[in-house]
Amino acid sequence: MGILHRHIFASVLGACLAAVALFTFVLMLGTALRDLLGYVIAGQIDALTAAELAMLLVPFVAVYALPIGMLTGVLLVLGRMSSEQEITAMRAAGLSLGYVARPIWVLAGGAVLAALILNFYVMPVTRSMQRQMLVQAVRANPVNFLVPRTFVRDFPGFIVYVGERKGAELTDFWLWELDSQQRVRGMARARSGSVDFREEDNQLVVTLREVSGEPRDTKDPENFAKPQPIGNSDLMTLELKLDGVFKQMKLGSKVAWLTLPQLLERRLELEGKGAALVPAERAELTKVRITLNDKAASSLAVLAMAMVAVPLGIKVSRKETSANLGIAVGLVLLYYFMSALTGLLQRSPNLGPEYWVWFPPLVFAVAGVWLFRRLDRA
Repeated sequence: MGILHRHIFASVLGACLAAVALFTFVLMLGTALRDLLGYVIAGQIDALTAAELAMLLVPFVAVYALPIGMLTGVLLVLGRMSSEQEITAMRAAGLSLGYVARPIWVLAGGAVLAALILNFYVMPVTRSMQRQMLVQAVRANPVNFLVPRTFVRDFPGFIVYVGERKGAELTDFWLWELDSQQRVRGMARARSGSVDFREEDNQLVVTLREVSGEPRDTKDPENFAKPQPIGNSDLMTLELKLDGVFKQMKLGSKVAWLTLPQLLERRLELEGKGAALVPAERAELTKVRITLNDKAASSLAVLAMAMVAVPLGIKVSRKETSANLGIAVGLVLLYYFMSALTGLLQRSPNLGPEYWVWFPPLVFAVAGVWLFRRLDRA
């Protein structure tokens, strides 16, 4: 690699790393606020644990930041070089655009390899670790599910409200029991109580004192024409199941968090059943196929973004960072809009949704080749 290639490679590499770091931070912050803020506010995890969980999100968001960072870095560097007539000088010296862009293709190829490793190995492992760590942190202090002055809906079939909670002691406890249609079929209120966690069956055991209750008609709980009796009790024990909460936290998007060997093994296992597949297994097989293709296609998107960015950066010839960032944002929005449209086909397995995920990166790649050849002939 000559001096010119080393200069271009170093410039693009620095700009891409800075852009990837910036977008990774922004995406990680947004994902952490969405996934972890509620647990922090509720006191279910402390700030240090939340920071560790947020760091485990880096590979997950880096998968999306890599193509955006590659696009932005190439646009910034080539836009500046073109505006300062460096590209014109290179072409006047008899160098083709293919020769000038060679270090960018090398960098893009390395970025594709990094994206494949992230998508198929690093991200699934760290995402699973993050979810398991979150479950363990919440399980360590499950009484924090009872958040004071908040209507808690984490318990199937119940809505709970606690006026005050100091440790395991409760004050002004309200409970609404729901039917299958989410209608209130009974309610109870206690002046005070205490809560304990029974670890063997994942249940919160709530002991209530000075309880008043109001049952309702089980067939028509919203019929208030007849007065409902009010019962009183000095002591009442209530069991609230946490199995559903922990199960939901563990599973998440299970197929997307499998590594490449696990995905291939699961696909072979499902395909081996052939016509004996039940509807749920057919849906899972479709999802496995989509996941395999989507991870590969999103890795190829890094190269597709670079192929579009090279001719655009030279053609636009803008030195201003804001202008290049605006172009990058517009292209990224277009790419993910196309991805969202192809994602709608997942509901129609007969249309081959696992192949349509390749449409956005291929469109960008073809557009980049066309723009590059047109610019090279100019």
